[in-house]
Amino acid sequence: MSAATVAAREVTHAIATGKSRDRNVGSLVFLAGLWFSLFFGVMVLVVLIVDTLIDGSARFDIELITEYDSILHPEAFGFRAGILGTVWVMIGTALLAVPLGIAAALYLEEFADNTKWYNRVIELNLQNLAAVPSVVYGLLAVATMALIGFDSTDIIIGGAIALALLILPVIIITTREAVRAVPQDIRQGSLALGATVWQTTWRQTLPSSIPGIATGTILGLSRAIGEAAPLLMLGVAGSVGFDPTSPTSQFTALPIQIYSLSSSSREDLRVAAAAAIIVLLVMILTLNGLAIYIRNKFQRTW
Repeated sequence: MSAATVAAREVTHAIATGKSRDRNVGSLVFLAGLWFSLFFGVMVLVVLIVDTLIDGSARFDIELITEYDSILHPEAFGFRAGILGTVWVMIGTALLAVPLGIAAALYLEEFADNTKWYNRVIELNLQNLAAVPSVVYGLLAVATMALIGFDSTDIIIGGAIALALLILPVIIITTREAVRAVPQDIRQGSLALGATVWQTTWRQTLPSSIPGIATGTILGLSRAIGEAAPLLMLGVAGSVGFDPTSPTSQFTALPIQIYSLSSSSREDLRVAAAAAIIVLLVMILTLNGLAIYIRNKFQRTW
């Protein structure tokens, strides 16, 4: 066997397996730098979480989630209004963003004609929206609320619109990837049996891509649950002493309350903020865990 054949096989093996036998000084230094960067980033995150956990450990009690905020009694400061407001806003966000995002993704992936100029404009704007800072979505929500005719923007529907605009590009992109992962053989078999494109999409493509769609949607919602900047643009208050009862109720959210308390000069309030950070982190990790479970439980191998 010639040397050229051996070299070609080694290159093919390295490409196929992602492994290379190249062990020169430059590659080893680069590999060490990558591992150090990963280790450093993870350790910084762990230190921050542990430090926050220690700071807020004194307030891990039932009053933290059952009581309202009270500046006069900071030792019993609670985040009930913020937690309920966050839940209300996330429900509204899901109702607005998920159906629209899935419908837009199915249209772009299964029905849109890429030769049409308006479809190309949609594609361009979709890619740009995915990189827009979250503050801009708050401003868009303010403008949307004004067009609809609402006098105040610090209500549940305003927060839902802002966060729905924020995660809409994420839902569209992940849904398109999930739909694109469905083999063409399934579509072609359905069409060959006489089904229309719509029937094929509704009965074959969409059900087959639900695990990927659900995972992307939950991850998008877990991103939105920790956002404070869009809500600040809406003028959402950091202190509310009542529970939201309807989409037009004023509210506060857990990230807003944390932002308001973290810069306080009172030690009791900073401790409460640290405890609230852990509560918010648990909510986010719960959503991420649900997404991982759905992915592992319902994923299909074609």
